[in-house]
Amino acid sequence: MAMVDAEAIVKELRGTYASGKTKKYEWRVSQLKALLRIAEHHEKEIADALNSDLSKPELEAFIHEIAMTKASCKLALKELKQWMKPDKVKTSITSFPSTAEIFPEPLGVVLVISAWNYPFLLSLDPVIGAIAAGNSVVLKPSEIAPATSSVLAKLLGEYMDVTAIRVVEGAVPETTALLEQKWDKIFYTGNGKVGRIVLAAASKHLTPVVLELGGKSPVVVDSNINFKVAVRRIIAGKWGSNNGQACVAPDYIITTKENVPKLLDAMKHELEKFYGKDPLKSGDLSRIVNANHFHRLSNLLDDNKVLGKVVHGGQRDENNLRISPTILLDVPEDSLIMKEEIFGPLLPIITVNKVEDSIHFINAREKPLAAYLFTSNKKLEEEFVMNISAGGLLINDTTLHLALSSLPFGGVGESGMGSYHGRFSFDTFSHKKAVLHRSFAGDVPARYPPYTPGKARFLKALLNGDILGLIRALIGW
Repeated sequence: MAMVDAEAIVKELRGTYASGKTKKYEWRVSQLKALLRIAEHHEKEIADALNSDLSKPELEAFIHEIAMTKASCKLALKELKQWMKPDKVKTSITSFPSTAEIFPEPLGVVLVISAWNYPFLLSLDPVIGAIAAGNSVVLKPSEIAPATSSVLAKLLGEYMDVTAIRVVEGAVPETTALLEQKWDKIFYTGNGKVGRIVLAAASKHLTPVVLELGGKSPVVVDSNINFKVAVRRIIAGKWGSNNGQACVAPDYIITTKENVPKLLDAMKHELEKFYGKDPLKSGDLSRIVNANHFHRLSNLLDDNKVLGKVVHGGQRDENNLRISPTILLDVPEDSLIMKEEIFGPLLPIITVNKVEDSIHFINAREKPLAAYLFTSNKKLEEEFVMNISAGGLLINDTTLHLALSSLPFGGVGESGMGSYHGRFSFDTFSHKKAVLHRSFAGDVPARYPPYTPGKARFLKALLNGDILGLIRALIGW
């Protein structure tokens, strides 16, 4: 494949943006409708690509990727007029008489670099926001999910306005060439290591960046709960979300020593119900994306510090890149598995003396993208919400918070910066421009030199909100 001419692409997109075409409401609607048609008319092709890249079960492909992309498009189409309206805001005595508004304008030409684990949704969801806000966009899908990348390039090429919206396929050289260009915003989903490279490249041009990263998302399990429901929801968020290869998947569980037997029994029972006696053969679990990630996960399991800690699962099939749902108990804090985001089907359990200790345990580490708590104790719930800093929190379930378009989705600290979904996507790709409108009436002579004592008294009284002083100054006392 010929090397991409990133400079020429950006130049063309800048020309389109400069023409004013992408700012028009009609253009934005036409492009959002085209994206919606892609998701509606090519469901099978998209699901097949996801199956080829990740052996993603068809139902997961539909619910987590296709349906969420459709919902995102429909919401943007429904709300776009409202989002584009300037917000009227109050003015003060200082600028009287006047009106003021906050006018959302597009940033210009933006770059979206997407991830391989939800390669359809995480490519198009930010693009929806960028188009809704009136920008020109380059999408760089992940080469680690090549089938989906190729489908995106083909379909966007057929359906979208290619003078303003482009897909650039490729690997590190292509991404590097794109990052050398000047963008008006870069939106990156992936890991912290590459996030730092993106941020460094952006700094050369003072380009603002959204980083959607991951982290070790904890699940705290209290004792006074419905274990069956809790465990099913943990399984759905871990193994039922791309076999743990999800940025908000539960990374480890914290619970008390007394709680462990009950929790483990429930987990083993439900896992067998969901994935059968031989989960390596289950069609309802995604495979590990590639050999590199398979070896990375194997290394976490083969670490001397965790040998003998596996209490469930642990089976591996290297030829088919499959690892069964695996639970480890009491892994040491300095083991490899507790040092990095797992991003796979392994789930360690850490035990504490009392459930409140979990808050300190989580806060002693980097801020995660999500934190989960299962409890019926309102006081613990309040403490958790007040004291845990994470991208998002969810009480008595996992991962569902990202399906709500009314909530911002994004990280904090090591788990990222900036957020999107729904209105937040539009805002992420817009500049909030301050606009003040004045008339020629109401010109105050006291603003202008020469600065006499009388003018000083008047302005001081005006700015201090001193009505009596204002009257005195006006009548010359």
